[in-house]
Amino acid sequence: MATAGDTTGLLDDPDGPAGPAGPAGSAHVLSVPLTGRGEVYGQLLAARAQTAFSTDETAALHFAARLACAHVGHARRLAATERIALDLQRALVAEPGRPHPNLEVASRYLPLGSRALVGGDWFETVRLHFGRTLLVVGDVMGHGLEAAVDMNGYRSILRDVASTDLAPHRVLRQLDALSAADDNRRPATCLIVRVDPARGTAAYASAGHLPPAVFTAGGPGELLDVPVGPPLGTGVGGYEAVALPFTADQTVLLYTDGLVERRGEDIDTSLARLAALRIPAGCGVTEVVDAVCAGLDAQHAEDDVAVLAARLRPRAT
Repeated sequence: MATAGDTTGLLDDPDGPAGPAGPAGSAHVLSVPLTGRGEVYGQLLAARAQTAFSTDETAALHFAARLACAHVGHARRLAATERIALDLQRALVAEPGRPHPNLEVASRYLPLGSRALVGGDWFETVRLHFGRTLLVVGDVMGHGLEAAVDMNGYRSILRDVASTDLAPHRVLRQLDALSAADDNRRPATCLIVRVDPARGTAAYASAGHLPPAVFTAGGPGELLDVPVGPPLGTGVGGYEAVALPFTADQTVLLYTDGLVERRGEDIDTSLARLAALRIPAGCGVTEVVDAVCAGLDAQHAEDDVAVLAARLRPRAT
């Protein structure tokens, strides 16, 4: 049955053929407005030559209009949520803290597609005392606005904990304990590196994260053997740190799993592909990030990608 807002009518085409159901060239048109949540999405327009729409047909068109309104409204709300999450994600990862001048840093964040729900990938740098810098990469489980909000929570806690100048594995313990106290926070993986240029060392600690890679100009990469503890937010703890030499000709690379993982492929194969990359001599830190992303086709990755690279800055002579 037609309702208020319906438009029905009979259109005549003088050049059309005559038929038993109506005058020559006649066409019946039914227009139903598409409205939902106080918005007008458009019109559902149905037209047929000669035969008028029956009551059942009109009711079916109204049902189709209501169904279309529900889907259009859902799609618009989903698109709005995606835009908010992506804007939040870009704002949070676009401006990591400034490291000490004795460290060169470059980063990259690549969301999965233009309309995909973003995840909780993030990176951060924190200045510490005595010229040291904390490098951090993390990945909150899941996608969407909730993951991005939880990512911001982890990042905020990290800044507070890092200000106490604890060792990397103790920073992870604090992050894990504080995050586990919030039942609504999603677990996350995290890799922390404390670079000490004065001593030429870097201390590594991991919470369920993939291993960092180190590249030396002209040679293949090397995956570092870092003790791996459980993801953050589980409350299990048990994190350890390892200190390794860090020289001026090395570039350390931290990344999230989207950079290397491919569907149906063993993770060891994926990591071997990263380690096999060769960085040309003379590349700056930004060029190292470019070469890695290009070598692994990060633009077409199956998940969000976050990359953070660092190198000791040569002292002025």
